[in-house]
Amino acid sequence: MEKKQLLIDYCEYDSLAEMPACDRELMECAMDATRSSYSPYSRFRVGAAVRLADGTLVQGSNQENLAYPSGLCGERVALFTASAQHPGQAVVALAVVGSQEGDFLEASPCGACRQVMVEYEMRYGNEIDVFCYLKGGRVRRIHGVKSLLPFTFEAEL
Repeated sequence: MEKKQLLIDYCEYDSLAEMPACDRELMECAMDATRSSYSPYSRFRVGAAVRLADGTLVQGSNQENLAYPSGLCGERVALFTASAQHPGQAVVALAVVGSQEGDFLEASPCGACRQVMVEYEMRYGNEIDVFCYLKGGRVRRIHGVKSLLPFTFEAEL
C-alpha cells in the first residue's frame, strides 16, 4: 500500500472589490442571476454565470420542481444555456452564489454540477476557473474542476 495525499491550490479574495474587473463582473452577473431563481420549495436561490472564451457572459439560476429531483441547479442551467446558445465556445470560468431573503450566502457546486463541469473541461481541453461566494462577501477561486472533484470518471470523446 502506498499512502498518497491530495493538495488543492486555491485563493480567496476578501471582497469583490479586490478581484480583477472581469472576475468581479462574472460574480456580479451570478449575483444578479439569483433574481430569476424559481425556488418556492427550498427558498434557496442559486445564481450562476459562465464566461465563455470570447468573453460572453451567460446566466443561470436554479429551477425547482415539485417532482424533485426534476429541477436543475443554477450552474447546470448556465452551462447548458451557454452550450445551446453559443455552440463551440469553451467555458473558461464559472461563478456561483446563493441567496436567501435578499442576503447573499455561501454556495459551491454540487457533485452533479462538478461532473458536468469536468465534461466541459474535457470537451474543450481547458481548465475552468470556479468562483464561489463565501461568508462575509469573500470569494474563493479554484483553478480547474478536478480540484473540486479529483477522482472523476472520464470517457474518450
